[in-house]
Amino acid sequence: MSKASNEFFKGIWKENPVLVLSLGMCPSLATSSSATNGLGMGLATTFVLLCSNIAISLIRNIVPSKIRIPCYIVVIATFVTVVDLVMQAYTEALYNALGIFIPLIVVNCIVLGRAEAFASKNGIFYSALDGLGMGLGFTLALTVIGMIREFLAAGTIFQIKLIPGWEYGFSVMGQAPGGFIVMGFILAAMNLYNRKKCEKAGKIYDLPQELDCRHCNICHFSNTDTEKS
Repeated sequence: MSKASNEFFKGIWKENPVLVLSLGMCPSLATSSSATNGLGMGLATTFVLLCSNIAISLIRNIVPSKIRIPCYIVVIATFVTVVDLVMQAYTEALYNALGIFIPLIVVNCIVLGRAEAFASKNGIFYSALDGLGMGLGFTLALTVIGMIREFLAAGTIFQIKLIPGWEYGFSVMGQAPGGFIVMGFILAAMNLYNRKKCEKAGKIYDLPQELDCRHCNICHFSNTDTEKS
């Protein structure tokens, strides 16, 4: 796979900002109550990611390192303002549904993280691919979560009734706990897939040491009493 393809596709699966890197969890869980909301939030963030990555890559050599973060935030806030005004003018229903989470894209760790970690160190072309790939990965994750939650809550996807006789859905899926439940099952499915893939290739699938319970002391209990007995 070429470098260009890798920079684009890594954000969709290998380094998906939500399902792998666990970034931007607040808007991911709060705005994915339906497929429409998830898609709208994802596309808005993708636009900001793409444009801010390009702009920051252009100015990376003229911005003093000591004030780079404030400068990046100003750039990001500019594109968020554009998205906010356009959505308010042309998609008022979606704008009202997403509410405060549209302006909060400014402080979304995915956007600032890609600006600092990638766009400030790479050229325009690769920065654009990185922003687009990460944005589409974010959009895909939110849309899938939204589709599952909307279907379980109301029997619809994108407000299209799939089961005519569906009258009583799981209302909890449209609420905050539903986001955590669906996210947990998706992450479990991804871990199962990765484990099966490694086993098929004759490899051992194991968590990184920093995430492995065997290397954690939070739940450590002394064996002094056991040893004495």
